[in-house]
Amino acid sequence: MMLHNRVRRLSVLVAASAVFAFSSPVFAQDVTESHLKAARAAVAAIHATDPFDNILPQAAAALESQLIQKNPDMQELIGKTINEKALAMASRRADLEKEAALAYAKVFSEKELSDIAAFYSSESGKKLLDSGPTVTRDLVKAADIWQNGVARDLAQQVGETLAAAAKAKAPAAPADATAPADGAAPADGAAPADGSAPSDGTQN
Repeated sequence: MMLHNRVRRLSVLVAASAVFAFSSPVFAQDVTESHLKAARAAVAAIHATDPFDNILPQAAAALESQLIQKNPDMQELIGKTINEKALAMASRRADLEKEAALAYAKVFSEKELSDIAAFYSSESGKKLLDSGPTVTRDLVKAADIWQNGVARDLAQQVGETLAAAAKAKAPAAPADATAPADGAAPADGAAPADGSAPSDGTQN
């Protein structure tokens, strides 16, 4: 834990100092010094490289655990050696800061970078960085609920429309075959419509 904290603190200090360091000749060929400086300020303001703070400490801790398991009798030497080497390598964090600054400088103008740095250095910008992840999670939840509702209502409305269209196209039900057609003679034995007795086919 001590190694992790020491390496992380040193990495952060090196990263902060790298923001205002002079650019290398390779970088200077692509962007001006002032442009790159503005990019570094923007990178620092938005904490663009913060997610990588734990890379070296985690690598050191993992290596230490692995080596101690294989060589438990050398635990003290392993811990001391890894501690020294990791602290020495912390200065390489400046390389990451340079790469990050160059990436932003290629996309944003010097003025845009200055504006970005100014905003995210303000109280509003800092609050946006701090509260942004929480707001994003809430937005994703709301979007999921909205998506489910839209999909459900769309399927229901389309289904109702298709069902109505299918019903309209369906053939009409046939008339009752047992009912006599208009004007047809009554069946044998059936009383005439005028109420007289049915004829038995004989004559008086």
